[in-house]
Amino acid sequence: MPTLYLKPGRHASLLRRHPWIYSGAVGRIQGEALPGDTVEVRSAEGDILAWAGYSPASQIRARVWSFDPDERIEADFFRRRIQTALAVRSCRPGGSLQATEAGRLINAESDGLPGLIVDRYAGVLVVQFLSAGVERWRETISQLLREETGLASLYERSDVDARELEGLPPRCGVLAGDPPARVVIQENGLSFAVDLVNGHKTGFYLDQRENRLRVRQLSAERDVLDCFCYTGGFSANALAGGARSVLSVDASAAALALCQENISSNGLPADRHTVLEGDVFQLLRKFRDEGRSFDMIVLDPPKFAPTAAQVGKAARGYKDINLLGFKLLRPGGILVTFSCSGGVDAALFQKIVASACLDAGGMAQIVEHLAQAMDHPVALNFPEGSYLKGLVCLRTSSSDPIGAAAPAGQHSRRGPAR
Repeated sequence: MPTLYLKPGRHASLLRRHPWIYSGAVGRIQGEALPGDTVEVRSAEGDILAWAGYSPASQIRARVWSFDPDERIEADFFRRRIQTALAVRSCRPGGSLQATEAGRLINAESDGLPGLIVDRYAGVLVVQFLSAGVERWRETISQLLREETGLASLYERSDVDARELEGLPPRCGVLAGDPPARVVIQENGLSFAVDLVNGHKTGFYLDQRENRLRVRQLSAERDVLDCFCYTGGFSANALAGGARSVLSVDASAAALALCQENISSNGLPADRHTVLEGDVFQLLRKFRDEGRSFDMIVLDPPKFAPTAAQVGKAARGYKDINLLGFKLLRPGGILVTFSCSGGVDAALFQKIVASACLDAGGMAQIVEHLAQAMDHPVALNFPEGSYLKGLVCLRTSSSDPIGAAAPAGQHSRRGPAR
């Protein structure tokens, strides 16, 4: 077996059980290591530290399978990790998956399987192989997933940028069984049609499950603007919560069509719902210029910073979108804003939102912090797994951060100062 030796003094992160080994920490490779091969990881002094999947094309040169020196990376290893992930979800506190037919079964590094994502949609498993290590074991993993879940249909959606960073081509298609192109799932009393073949991520934003329900609880008698609405997860929940009106905005006509379908299939009031296709940034500027305003705005944009090198550009994007959001928010209104960029941590995101509020000429309070759903766990030794950050902000007066805020339905119809 090939051995990866670290440079002197570069083993501290492994002693803290962090699963990533960057290229700059690698001293030398002894033996021939092909993409996805398991390598023995040793310190510069020769102490064995871990077993890892090797990825010569990536800046993350190896991802740790196990820190146990006696471990053997073979089929039984993957079976045990899959069994553990499924068992954890079956006994998760709070019953996170009891009100849904869809959920994440394996969350990559946080479940000890770096680069492997497995989501369940009713009777179908949708799988992403995002690292060279899991790509090497794809057939074994696919078979084990069928055996351990009892589900025969697997569909692959390994068509994301992370594959390119690993030197792997995008791959999509049927892995096993006869999965349908679309399924209908139940979530907290609502049904959603999910496009498994062409939808975002694995078809639906499962990580926002609890946050969609929270929006439902906050939306009564509010005029709601749902930006980057995709197929209407937040929009449907706002209507189900008694919103006075909901405007769903997205750049994708196909997503908006499915959004309309999801509103209709749930028997929600169509006369309170409008869709608008277009670039969200441009449309928000148009709304600002027209003096429009809303009681609740949901900002759930796509990932602006796939890598740490793009954080600066991402910060500008988040600043712009939140600035526009605050300008369109009525006093007493609620801004629910998210970042799913791993390179933008929670502290930086809060600073960006605070700066946007200041530049908008308003004042606001954070009344709640939001995160990814419970079936997307974050291992304590892998803080990078905490990628979804959300803030619920209450807009107060323009000058008094603790001044009385007008309740929903008691506000001026004029837009905020520009």
